[in-house]
Amino acid sequence: MKKYFNRFEEGFLIATLVLMVLLIFGQVVGRYVFQSAPSWTEEFARYIHIFQVWIGAGYAVKLREHIKVTAFVNIFNGAARKIMDIASTIIWFVLIVLVAVFGTQLVVATLQYGQVSPATQIPMWVVYLAVPLGSLSMAVRLIQQLIGIIRKDYSNIKEEEKAKEKEEVPL
Repeated sequence: MKKYFNRFEEGFLIATLVLMVLLIFGQVVGRYVFQSAPSWTEEFARYIHIFQVWIGAGYAVKLREHIKVTAFVNIFNGAARKIMDIASTIIWFVLIVLVAVFGTQLVVATLQYGQVSPATQIPMWVVYLAVPLGSLSMAVRLIQQLIGIIRKDYSNIKEEEKAKEKEEVPL
């Protein structure tokens, strides 16, 4: 299941990136070559980007690539560090669940009002669905991270991080 979820996220992000590039390229060609471009391409590319951001946020959680300030946490080792990592992951999880709940309320409200987008006439609840879906993806990844933190041995965490830094190749 986890493997399919990973593949879906990667495939979705790649496919939507390709589609977005094609739409924007078509918009540019239409504008500069034919002096006229369909308005729906720009709007559709914008909505694709919204989904990319929210689904990509869940994928970034999987890769542990979200921005975080670690100067204070890196001072600690062992049990204190583990407790801080668990606490920060739980706080992040609670915030994401709140975003998912309010995002779902937004989707339901938009569905009830029947709002549609100006150019493509796509129901706006479909566009806003990116918020709860992306939040759900992040929540699942945070639960996976929390399990990993609980199982991980933190006794030599500083040495592991130093070894990892040496492995990273600078750009």
